[in-house]
Amino acid sequence: MKRLVLALVMIGFTLALPAQRQREQSSSEWAITPELQEAVGHGLQWLAEQQHPQGFWTQDVGFKLNTDYRVTSYTSAHVGVTSLALMSFLAGGHLPGRGRYGNHIERGLDYVLSCVRENGYITDHGSRMYSHAFATLLLAEAYGMTLRSDVRQALQRSVNLIVDSQNAEGGWRYRPFARESDMSITVCQVLALRSARNVGITVPAGTIEAAQQYVRLSAVTDYGPRRRSYHFPGYLDEGGAFRYQLGRHSRATFPLTAAGVTTLYAAGIYDDETINRALEYMSGKLGDFNNHYEGHYFFYYGHYYAVQAFYIAGGIVWRSYFQTIRRTLLDMQKASGAWPCHVGPGDAFATAVATLILQIPYQYLPIFQR
Repeated sequence: MKRLVLALVMIGFTLALPAQRQREQSSSEWAITPELQEAVGHGLQWLAEQQHPQGFWTQDVGFKLNTDYRVTSYTSAHVGVTSLALMSFLAGGHLPGRGRYGNHIERGLDYVLSCVRENGYITDHGSRMYSHAFATLLLAEAYGMTLRSDVRQALQRSVNLIVDSQNAEGGWRYRPFARESDMSITVCQVLALRSARNVGITVPAGTIEAAQQYVRLSAVTDYGPRRRSYHFPGYLDEGGAFRYQLGRHSRATFPLTAAGVTTLYAAGIYDDETINRALEYMSGKLGDFNNHYEGHYFFYYGHYYAVQAFYIAGGIVWRSYFQTIRRTLLDMQKASGAWPCHVGPGDAFATAVATLILQIPYQYLPIFQR
């Protein structure tokens, strides 16, 4: 029954696709090689072994500081990383309470539910809106599979917090109800809202429209002199990219551009010149980005959105991108099954995101479809 529910939700997604794009996505079997399957299986096994008996994964809770990561709570229960790890199991077709990892998913889901505050904010050990959005996304995907009333109630409260926290710019920031916005936070919230709406949670159309407008204003539309950044190697502010915040002097990078494209997709915009220019920018910067940030949390965060952007785009750009990132990730995996995170929360974060990226062609999670 649970697989039937998941299948029905996915059908609702794919029916909106033009026939040609549906064929492109369904013909991604070339992407799923035996080597990839072995790597994913090894990674999920490592994640399962690292889960705490109470359901969470421990990592360093903190926040970005230029290209560094400022830790505020070392080796603590991390609700954001836990949500990403659980999403990775779901992306492999594993279900709560059933099969090899069913118990791991159930325990993790119970932990995430325990982190939902009365006002709907999902946080633990000082985690911020990134983690709230990842947890909301998890609850939406889990509700679509289980139809559990407690999951729906928690999901509704968390969605309400996101909607109420949207500011006048149309975006979100690190804390609820912040006055400023940034692209990296905004994309997380919009994807969470999209997933919630897909499973029947009411999301005001105005919230999505305002976010869409914010993202469009963040696009670099001029092709003037390029500017390099001291803090962000490989950064070039050039046409096609998306900026971190509104304003000409805010940086524009590969991860932010991937976030911008994915946000527009989540808002229901697919064929758009802004998206086409952004995909060209990302294709051109892929090598430089990987060389500068491999093993950095920027690398995993950037490709978490880039794989979604290219997959939905389909065609040659998808095939070229995935062949590159697949090879890169397979070469990076440790003998233990984990992926390294030299700067950031830790290896559980890196492994959760790496296995999510590699499992996109499996097409189990509706949120990663058009």
